[in-house]
Amino acid sequence: MDSLQYTSPEVTDLAKALIAVQHTLQPAIKDRENPFAKSRYATLNSVMDSCRDALLANGIWVAQYPVPAETGHLGLVTKLTHAESGQWQSSLLVMPLPKTDPQGYGSAMTYARRYSLSAMLGLVTEDDDDGEAASRDRPARQRTPRQPRPQQPAAAPAQQPPQPPTTQQPKPAETAHPALASLPRLDGVSYTTATAQDGRLCILASGSTSARKQLLSAAGFKWNAERKVWWRYAETA
Repeated sequence: MDSLQYTSPEVTDLAKALIAVQHTLQPAIKDRENPFAKSRYATLNSVMDSCRDALLANGIWVAQYPVPAETGHLGLVTKLTHAESGQWQSSLLVMPLPKTDPQGYGSAMTYARRYSLSAMLGLVTEDDDDGEAASRDRPARQRTPRQPRPQQPAAAPAQQPPQPPTTQQPKPAETAHPALASLPRLDGVSYTTATAQDGRLCILASGSTSARKQLLSAAGFKWNAERKVWWRYAETA
């Protein structure tokens, strides 16, 4: 944005209105499941449903629009404007595109919009890793609050990483396979093992991988653009 202006000179009235909004906000419902990561997260629809009425009731206008960014990246501005006073605050998010085609832009836009708006409002949603929301998702069955999570169906052989029994705690990475012990310890990054389609054992890296991609690449990991995951063969560790 011009001159890196992220706020109006005065925000007193806007701040009062946002405090009223946060008094009524409820956590966004995790209404979708990522089939590869086996994790649930709140979609953009869920985020908007959680905050729309509170924002409108307190006279706050939300605008989200793309802006120019470096090649292969999406720039998104999220702006909150207090209708009565004209006071405003905004943020700029720049993120890499999963693919440089219309589908890639659309997926990145949806991902960026829900995370930017959640961050500006202090809305609680699930952290669904560092970009897997821009991958191919499928709708998940709605669950009523406070009910136990239904057990996930068994993964198809040679297509999904094997899942630990739901009745046991997952083993630490160092004890899961000897090859994991030699991998670099990176803040926010965890390692798991899976069987590739050729029958060889693979190591998957998940978590805050976007900020660690150079270190992961130096450790022999490769980025799978189709499945949105960093991986390497275990025997090369």
